[in-house]
Amino acid sequence: MHSSARDNPRDYALLIIDMMNLFDFDGGPQLQAAALDALPAIIRLRRRFDRAGAPVIYVNDNFAHWQGDFHTLLSRCLMAGAGPARIARLLSPAAHHYHVLKPKHSAFLCTPLAVLLAQLGARRLVLTGLSVDSCIIATAMDANMREHALWVPTDAVAAISPARKSGGLTLIRTSLHAEVRTTRAITGLFPP
Repeated sequence: MHSSARDNPRDYALLIIDMMNLFDFDGGPQLQAAALDALPAIIRLRRRFDRAGAPVIYVNDNFAHWQGDFHTLLSRCLMAGAGPARIARLLSPAAHHYHVLKPKHSAFLCTPLAVLLAQLGARRLVLTGLSVDSCIIATAMDANMREHALWVPTDAVAAISPARKSGGLTLIRTSLHAEVRTTRAITGLFPP
């Protein structure tokens, strides 16, 4: 499964998971540092998808703010200053991007993501963001059960520690048979 001239760009979707974040929890400072490290790769991928006309979907935890929406969360991050504001400013979605709020780890659990992907015709998903050993892996498992092909770029995901990142990526590669290579190793929208 790769991108070729015959493929419709809408066969692919880039998911940016939980990057709009205040990092105000145990391990938050470590995860924020790792997220800032992953930020340039996520931005490069988003540009690649935008140039191809392929969908970009922001999927973010609602942090139990049941009356909030994505733009409220984005505003809270911008007002927080420091790392949350930097990420929100550099990664803020464009008008043509999609966004979904989730109540728990998986981007699919209790969200309209499956319906959105079906409407778009997206069968191949690129998972980026936070945290590879939690929300990324839960989303990857649900995507695998729905028979989506997966690429989890190693430089576009983060975890609280290098060990947790490595363990999560290993499990995704070995158990879910997802592609696990850097954004620089893959030049198209999806690995060949």
